Amino acid sequence: MGWEALELWGRARVIERLSGGVRNDVRLVKLGDRRLVARLGDRSDEDLAWETELAGSLAASGLPVPELVPAIDGRPFVDGFVVMEIVKGRQPESHEDWRMVADYLERLHELTRGWRQRPGWASSGDLVTMDVGTSVDLRTMPAEGRAKCRAAWSRLEGGERVVVHGDPNAGNVRIDGDRVVLIDWDEARVDAAELDLVLPYNAAGLDAVQLATASQAASAWEAAVCWLGEPDYARRRLAEVASA
Repeated sequence: MGWEALELWGRARVIERLSGGVRNDVRLVKLGDRRLVARLGDRSDEDLAWETELAGSLAASGLPVPELVPAIDGRPFVDGFVVMEIVKGRQPESHEDWRMVADYLERLHELTRGWRQRPGWASSGDLVTMDVGTSVDLRTMPAEGRAKCRAAWSRLEGGERVVVHGDPNAGNVRIDGDRVVLIDWDEARVDAAELDLVLPYNAAGLDAVQLATASQAASAWEAAVCWLGEPDYARRRLAEVASA
């Protein structure tokens, strides 16, 4: 259906295109007097049902997330199309800001112990032996690259498996006073909690071994996810990973 789906939300119009990564087309839209964010991607209905169910559960538990705006008929998404309220606030800058982000992530992980995996996805641990998950196809990487990634992920074995946001960079964080909200949950999945905790200033307080292990695994994930879409960036991240 594409951007024609916006009609299902009413008399809305696109204002401008926003940055939204490789996978999605994200735009600022106006619906009456409301300015909203609309995201169009190729996720399946099952995939988006998982994401929207997660958002509802987190909000009900008191963890702030972007508020979904349903279509006129009540559907939270239509053919890969999602509309959300704009989250106001600034990006984190200081150690104190990032400590609040770490607290948010740790609360996310606490709330999602035992959460089912996103349909079709594979965790970093799964990909030690599997080749394909929704965002990753290790068959596209050279053998040496696959081996480096798998070695890095295998070092996380035995850690806690929870929902991770998947991309907690400064651009995906909004801080308003003492309120923290993470936006862009498109890469969320069940995986090792440590992958979310490689933060500026080591704000999550990982010890030296934990930080090194998590940093290597996170770099390996970024390399694998971006191997085809952003090859230069992917190669830079792979270079950060120690040889198998």
